[in-house]
Amino acid sequence: MKNPTKILKPGLLALVLMFTLGAFAQVKYSSKNGVNLVVSGTSTLHDWDMKSSQGSFDASFTFNAAGAVTGISALSFTTPATALKSEKDAMDKNAYKALKTDKSPNISFTAASATVTAANATDFTVKAIGKLNIAGAPVDAEIVATGKINADKSITVTGAKKISMKEFGMTPPSFMMGTIKTGNEVTLKFDLKLTK
Repeated sequence: MKNPTKILKPGLLALVLMFTLGAFAQVKYSSKNGVNLVVSGTSTLHDWDMKSSQGSFDASFTFNAAGAVTGISALSFTTPATALKSEKDAMDKNAYKALKTDKSPNISFTAASATVTAANATDFTVKAIGKLNIAGAPVDAEIVATGKINADKSITVTGAKKISMKEFGMTPPSFMMGTIKTGNEVTLKFDLKLTK
């Protein structure tokens, strides 16, 4: 009679492999048309915003068997700096000069590492560490965002990052012969809808 243990081993191994592969499925997501960016700052006259709906986000999400996000890799984001618009052309012109768009047309972030903390089956927090490149200056940065898996299996990611213009070698823009000056610190807010 054949040893039942020997018969079971191949089947058991196949079962374990199936479970392991299913428990850690990796899926690539991108932003396509789901980008909303807002850069907010202050000036000696009033607060200001510049907005953009252009950009590309790519990342590979790892899901467990229950469908919750457990990891993220290959995370990158790029947006054309000149896609940021305020309600005033003069402000845009000075902002693009500060951003050095003639030499560095894009704002980008590339993660070297990212960790995910799941709150439940659909909600999670991402902490990404990498290089944030603004005005041609790549600076080490940590960006924290919240994510949500939607009913249609898309993923919404939102967050904000405060930055110092001077840290990126930028001179805060001024207007009206220098009588109106913008503050050095700005906040970059993002709201992304990601799909497979």
